Amino acid sequence: MESQELPYVLVDCIGGRLGVYEDHLGFLKKRFHLITMKEYLENKTFLSKKIRAIYVWYHKPAITEELLQSLPNLKVVASAGVGIDHLDLKLLSSYGVKVSNTPFIVTTDTADMGMALLLASSRRLVEGHEMAVSPDTEYFPVDWLGAEVSGATLGILGMGKIGYKVAERAKAFEMKILYHNRNQRKKEEESAVGAVYCKKIDDLLRQSDFVLLAVNLTPQTHKLIGKRELELMKPTATLINISRGLIVDQDALVEALQNKVIKAAALDVTYPEPLPRDHPLLKLKNVIITPHIGSATKKTRWVMMEEMAESIEAGLAGLPVPREVLP
Repeated sequence: MESQELPYVLVDCIGGRLGVYEDHLGFLKKRFHLITMKEYLENKTFLSKKIRAIYVWYHKPAITEELLQSLPNLKVVASAGVGIDHLDLKLLSSYGVKVSNTPFIVTTDTADMGMALLLASSRRLVEGHEMAVSPDTEYFPVDWLGAEVSGATLGILGMGKIGYKVAERAKAFEMKILYHNRNQRKKEEESAVGAVYCKKIDDLLRQSDFVLLAVNLTPQTHKLIGKRELELMKPTATLINISRGLIVDQDALVEALQNKVIKAAALDVTYPEPLPRDHPLLKLKNVIITPHIGSATKKTRWVMMEEMAESIEAGLAGLPVPREVLP
């Protein structure tokens, strides 16, 4: 009996800096016939009706209306990570295409990253490393000091799964925890981490030594932190962003850091990514920037790939799509 043809799935590319990981290929190729964008563009006539799913690995391939019009049998788009701001959900829905993401597996690693940035910034680890390895260093100055974490107040904007995981970690560091969220957490959840709800963001900003952003990017949270909000923060405070770059008005942040309106910033996300090499944020000593690596661990990326494959298989079989994102 002739074996059934594997479903055709469009990917951006394989390997290299932006492609599907090569060590994921064995798993994926057992389930799908992977088609790269280059292969698709070279043979659109044949492949346009064959492709039934798109595997979006870190925002690639970009899904435009032109692409959707050329794929009449497209059923499902599986996107890596939690953010879906790179996808037009209403447009995809209008073409009858279901969308999934991988929001839960990234939680722990991203929370770890938030704490890593908080600790690295407060104890000036990057500056310390540069001093320790510099050929010009002759002695370590005794007045080179960081800030205490234990006993400090952490304000978390966005107390979803990631924000709550950060709170669990901060409790172990004996931090005082404030949070703002669209909905207040249950009393037992607050008690478990010692968190106090701030109905108004302004109250949280005024009281916090560290402000950590863990909100989704929506029209309502776009530039949530601007000049006004930064000026409400303590001059000794640090801003930490593990969500999306556009949550912060970067021009206002540069000005606040240059003028010592706030003490420091630690950013795993910026806009754009990477920043232009002459961007003023890259020149400031009181800033730590990492290359959007909140979920970048081998185990997490493997599980993300498995979940994306599961969503594609379910969608193509006409079953409910796990982790479906509705418009």
